Amino acid sequence: MDSPKQLIGVIDEPGPARNALAETIARDGLAVIAVDTPEALPAEVSLVVAHVRAVPGAQWAALCERLPTLVVSDSRAESGLLEAVDAGLVDYIVEPLRHGQLLRRMIRKVIKLRQLEEARRQDQERLEELNESLETHLAMLRLDQQAGGQIQRKLLPAKPQTVAGVTCDYWFAPWLYLSGDFLDFQRLDERHLLFYFADVSGHGASSAFVTVLLKYLTNRWQSEWDGTAPEALPPRWLADLNRELLDTGIGKHATLFVGVIDLERRYLHYSLGAQLPMPLLVADGEVTPLAGQGMPVGLFPGAEYPSLGCFLPENFRLWLCSDGVLECLPGDTLDMRLRELERRVLASETLEDLRASLALGQLASGDEAGSDAGIEALPDDLTIMLLSGFGNVDS
Repeated sequence: MDSPKQLIGVIDEPGPARNALAETIARDGLAVIAVDTPEALPAEVSLVVAHVRAVPGAQWAALCERLPTLVVSDSRAESGLLEAVDAGLVDYIVEPLRHGQLLRRMIRKVIKLRQLEEARRQDQERLEELNESLETHLAMLRLDQQAGGQIQRKLLPAKPQTVAGVTCDYWFAPWLYLSGDFLDFQRLDERHLLFYFADVSGHGASSAFVTVLLKYLTNRWQSEWDGTAPEALPPRWLADLNRELLDTGIGKHATLFVGVIDLERRYLHYSLGAQLPMPLLVADGEVTPLAGQGMPVGLFPGAEYPSLGCFLPENFRLWLCSDGVLECLPGDTLDMRLRELERRVLASETLEDLRASLALGQLASGDEAGSDAGIEALPDDLTIMLLSGFGNVDS
C-alpha cells in the first residue's frame, strides 16, 4: 500500500481529457491532484504526469529538475515531445487513456525508485554522520594512545647510562604508540645491578598496561629485598609475576629475562620465561646464547622458574632482543634467522651497528618524545638492549 503522502500531480489544460487522465491514474487508489501549470503544483506532490501540450518547452528542464516527471501525449508527432525528452523526464507514454494500466505501473515504479533514492540519501547522511563521529573518536583514541606512549617512555631507564663500569643502552620502537616490550636497568645496592627484558603478548594498550604493572611490581620487590641470596631473586620475581598476571584475568602473558649482576664476582644470576631469541653473550670474538629455558609468564599456575648463572668476561657485550627482530632477518626457518642474528650481533660493536645491519637506521627510536616511530614501518614491537662492561666509565 502506498503512503498517502505520495501525491501525483497531473498537469493539463482543464477539460474532459484532463479529468479522464486523472481518473485513470486514480483507479488503483493513487492520490491525484490536477492543475493547469507547473507553478500550481502543491509542495507535497511526489511525481508529475504532464501532458506535452500543457507545459511550454522552456519550462520542461525546471520541472524535471524539481520533480520526477512522466510525460503523456496523444501522438508521437506532437511538437513538444522531443523537448520534454531532452529535458530529462523519467519516461513518456503515448495515448495514456488506452494504456492506463501501463501508466499506473510506470507511476508506481517511479514512486518506488523515489522511495529507494530517498532511503539511500538518508543512509548516506547517516553514514556521513557516523564517519564524522568515528573520526572524532579515532582522533581522541590517537591522542590517548600518544599520551599513554609518553607515560610508558617515562618509565624506561635513562640511556645510555653506566653504573659500576657496566653500560646499558637500548633501542625501543613500538609498533604503534604503545608497546608490549619493556626493560629496566638499575642498581640494587653497592654490589648488585638489576636488569630485565620483557615482551608482553600482543601490542597496544592492554599489553602496555602489563608493562606498567611490571614496573610497579619490580619497584615493590626491590624495596622488599634484604640484600641476601641474589641468585634467588630472578626466579622468585618471575614466579610472583606469573601469579599476579593470572590473578588479573586479562589473558596476557609475557616472555621475560631477569638478571642480577654481582659486581664483585662479575657473575650474572638470571632466570627466564620462554625468552626468544635467547640473550647473546659476546666476548673474545665469540657469541654464545645463554643457557636455560623456562615457561612463559602468566600462562600456567604454579609455574617454577630456573635459577641460572654464568661469569661475565672482562669485556663483554650482552644483547637482548624482542621477537620482533626476527621479522627483520632473512631465512626460511626460525633456526636460520637465529643463526643470522648471532652473526650480526658478533659483527656489531654498538647498538647503532646492529640497527644498521638490520636496516633500521632510518627509523627513529620510539622513545623520542613525539615520535611515531614504528607506525606502519615495523611488523611488531621491536626492542634491542645492550649491556657491556666492565671497563666503562660511569656516567
